[in-house]
Amino acid sequence: MTQGIQIVYDGDCPFCSQYVTMTHLRQAVGPVELIDARSEHPLVQEVKALNVDLNEGMLARYGGRDYFGADCMNLLALLSNRETVGGRAISWVFSNEKIARALYPLLRTGRNATLRLMGRAKIT
Repeated sequence: MTQGIQIVYDGDCPFCSQYVTMTHLRQAVGPVELIDARSEHPLVQEVKALNVDLNEGMLARYGGRDYFGADCMNLLALLSNRETVGGRAISWVFSNEKIARALYPLLRTGRNATLRLMGRAKIT
């Protein structure tokens, strides 16, 4: 098992970008590799080969496991630094698995609508 975490997220999405930077994971997990889902990074290619639709959510690889969508948000909330206001807010909302699962479809819909309004294409 490698130390740290890899997070595949939509680099064109302002919400996704803000979320992954607000979590301040380095203090909790060590090295954090943020990977743009629109890149040719090997993990992106691996995830796509598994038919995971990165338009439907971000993915975290941590502790030898993949966490996708609401599970990813829940994991990041559990691992986030709670010493900052943003970290506390993220942890408070998304560390509850049921709340994360209930809110995630709404967040995804908002993300997709925002990207359409911004003229951004889906991840291919």
